[in-house]
Amino acid sequence: MELTSYLRIFRKRGWIVILVAVVAAVSAFGFSRLQTPVYSASVKLSINPARADWGLSNVTKDLLRNYAENIRTHTMAQEVIDRAQLDMDTTALLSKLFVSPAGDTFTLQLEARDTDPEVAMTIVQTMAEVFAEDRDEWNQRQDKRDRIEVSILDNVWNLGYQQYSPNTKINTAAGGLFGLLVGVLAVFFLEWLEQDVIRSAADVERAIGVTVLGSIPPAQSEGSTRLSSERRRLVSARRSPEASS
Repeated sequence: MELTSYLRIFRKRGWIVILVAVVAAVSAFGFSRLQTPVYSASVKLSINPARADWGLSNVTKDLLRNYAENIRTHTMAQEVIDRAQLDMDTTALLSKLFVSPAGDTFTLQLEARDTDPEVAMTIVQTMAEVFAEDRDEWNQRQDKRDRIEVSILDNVWNLGYQQYSPNTKINTAAGGLFGLLVGVLAVFFLEWLEQDVIRSAADVERAIGVTVLGSIPPAQSEGSTRLSSERRRLVSARRSPEASS
């Protein structure tokens, strides 16, 4: 299909594409505004081996995944609930808590999500403190050279929180793009349905690639033919006196 054909289609049905895109974007925006916001708060734990030893460093890296699993236990969750006086059970708390170990930086990132930002910050900060204390207690039973220190890099109350979802801007943009795609598909579908329909000389020229020099007028019915004859006689009768004068 040539560029001129695309331009013709856009001039003819471009409003459909624009309308569908606008409707989809507005719908996505409205849906995002109706959703309950979910807030996120996070804290990083630094995991430091007691000495700069290659073997101990590798052990520490391997322990990061184990630490992440220990944090997400019902025992730790219950300790957090009791200390922070949270009105939820351990299953609900763990569904809000996410732990990401990073072996290259020797850190654990704790993230909590909740519709109440204060609850999210309380969960993540209390869990970080509980786990750090648990590791400190474990270190007291180890040789100083084999200890692995756990410390909180930043207090969540200093870091604050951010909205996790919904992301209204991204949702609106995605809705607009989706509507644009649907609109384009709808336009080409309509063109496909009408590709065999001939309505004008231009349609004939596009279909067979030959210039149209003329067209046969549509046949008139018997009633319309008599009506035209009567009109011609009336016109002739009106002109006759003028001609004789």
